Amino acid sequence: MSTILTDITPLLAATRRSSAALAMSTDAVKLAILSDLAARLEANVNSIIIENEKDLASYDRQNPMRDRLLLTEQRILDLAASLHDVSKLPNPSGQVLLDKILTNGLHLEKKSVPLGVVGVIYESRPNVTIDVAALCIRSGNAAVLRGGTDAWHTNSILVSLIHASLEQAGLSTDTVRLLPTDRAHVTTLLTAVKYVDVIIPRGSDALIQRVRKESLVPTIETGAGVCHTYVAESADLAMAVRIVVNAKVSRPSVCNSLDTILVHASVAHEFLALLAPEFVNYKVKIYADQQAFGYLQALGYAWLEAAEESDFGREFLDFACSVKFVRDSAEALNHIDSYSSRHSEAIVSSDESEAELFLQAVDAAAVYWNASTRFTDGGVFDLGAEIGISTQKLHARGPFALEKLVTEKWVLKGNGQIR
Repeated sequence: MSTILTDITPLLAATRRSSAALAMSTDAVKLAILSDLAARLEANVNSIIIENEKDLASYDRQNPMRDRLLLTEQRILDLAASLHDVSKLPNPSGQVLLDKILTNGLHLEKKSVPLGVVGVIYESRPNVTIDVAALCIRSGNAAVLRGGTDAWHTNSILVSLIHASLEQAGLSTDTVRLLPTDRAHVTTLLTAVKYVDVIIPRGSDALIQRVRKESLVPTIETGAGVCHTYVAESADLAMAVRIVVNAKVSRPSVCNSLDTILVHASVAHEFLALLAPEFVNYKVKIYADQQAFGYLQALGYAWLEAAEESDFGREFLDFACSVKFVRDSAEALNHIDSYSSRHSEAIVSSDESEAELFLQAVDAAAVYWNASTRFTDGGVFDLGAEIGISTQKLHARGPFALEKLVTEKWVLKGNGQIR
């Protein structure tokens, strides 16, 4: 387990000091680090899996949350490939965003610069360790990582590989810091305004709410996803079933998986008759409103419960979802507005005007027409990787990736001007 420390402040201070050296490094150095790290991941697949199995030992094999923690050989190789993808993206730091001569003769430039020190608090999902490190290194930011206790062994070996690549490039291992998992240290991190420039929580709603309430450091919220799919009256029902099944069962433990199905009452019976046999294959538990419950019960669907109010607006992260009949698009939009976490929302419809209205009206980071919400992902969006999906509106929204890990600096050059 993690080393017991009474105070992590010296660790944060060391990471702050190391951030300057990384920011001043050439792009070639940063690219070399990512290339070296990719090679180390590929060369250490077996060692990573051994450490990952130590973490997995505490999870029942039937627990969908286990999938968030699992690193297979293919997933490790995919992480290595994502490092090459990040390397191909343009460096977001050091770009000249504005260049002009003022009337007083001053030469003014606005440049993009790294944020400085990025702190990320996350649960399970050790792939986040590599994603955050890669994006921060590429953009010139130091990183402070606070992963969960359940992923300690996996995170530790991954960070040891990151440190080896940093040392190979002549940079301090303090540049990417893995904090001990003692919960008391979270408070220190959230109040470390001298050393950390931004905090990004990625995980449960409880984690995000704690960070929102306690952090003195600016935060960007990512993680919680309450995602709806609305099956409209004009929907191709066979298509709708494929989309809904994919959105629910392909990886139920991730934030872009489906939580609530809204279905137009006029097609609900036919749609559920097609959907139920597919859901049976995965034993998906359905929390159904009164109308849906009666029909699914008549179909003999075994994994069925009457929905309570709390089952709408709930992130299930499991083989479970809620179902509600709606009278029209207006009711569907109102429901989404009331219960959405502003992550990803979808409509299945053959009516272009209805779909366009949905895409414009829904307030979410990503909206879909005739497609699964499971596509909301930095890698899928050709962003290389992501720190998480931001559900807020300031600075970044949607996949929080490389281009958002910078801020601005105004640079002025003169020849004696005074005011």
